[in-house]
Amino acid sequence: MKKLFVALMLAALPLLSFAAEHGGPELEKVDIDVSDKAAMQDGLRTFTNYCMGCHSAKFQRYERVADDLGIPHEVMLSHSVFTGAKIGDHMNIGMQPADAKTWFGAAPPDLTLVARVRGTDWLYGYLKSFYVDPARPYGVNNRVFPNVGMPNVLVGLQGKQVVGCKQIQVVEDGKKQYDPLTGTPLTHEACDQLTIETPGALTDEQFDEKVKNLVTFLAYSANPVKLQHQRIGTYVLLYLAFFFVFAYLLKREYWKDVH
Repeated sequence: MKKLFVALMLAALPLLSFAAEHGGPELEKVDIDVSDKAAMQDGLRTFTNYCMGCHSAKFQRYERVADDLGIPHEVMLSHSVFTGAKIGDHMNIGMQPADAKTWFGAAPPDLTLVARVRGTDWLYGYLKSFYVDPARPYGVNNRVFPNVGMPNVLVGLQGKQVVGCKQIQVVEDGKKQYDPLTGTPLTHEACDQLTIETPGALTDEQFDEKVKNLVTFLAYSANPVKLQHQRIGTYVLLYLAFFFVFAYLLKREYWKDVH
């Protein structure tokens, strides 16, 4: 029994270290719908224009993405392929790993499966959490991934964020609180918050939607057959429910005389 307990503890150590390594601020929940083709098309545009300069999606093919997202092949080639690749090629980048390691200290990871590895909430929070930090090589840091060696490629859309104080509405039991006499929201000052110092091209709401669409595309890329699996699972459950009725009737027929 003791040996079994020790073995279980040793098996749990990697999970404990993973949890400790990925500890950080509470992540904002994001509702991802991989059946929303318009959102994934917008996410694809953001990915190819802002991410694929450094990050590949080498386990995906342009043709598969175009077909799944309802994009004509000629549109895919003219708007999302900038390397001279053909429609059937994998979504690779021109940057060589050795050059990337020299420039960045490490080769930027492939992002095909990043939504499976990190989770959609983590990606959403990470992409929104860059802030100005002159001590870092690229002048920015990240609240979700401290000391990450990556520039904020979406700064032109989001604007520059700094750590500061701002008024936050009081929430109790999940409900926003208001002054009973005036009806105005009750707020408190919270410091160590990320605030926009220099606005970008998008409003906060527009940027949140842009990041959500990008995460939706990455979630699709990590599991492009998810909707097919869900449909098959539905059919299997319906078949089992249908089969159960006949199995029950057959069982009752066999056992009706056994008393």
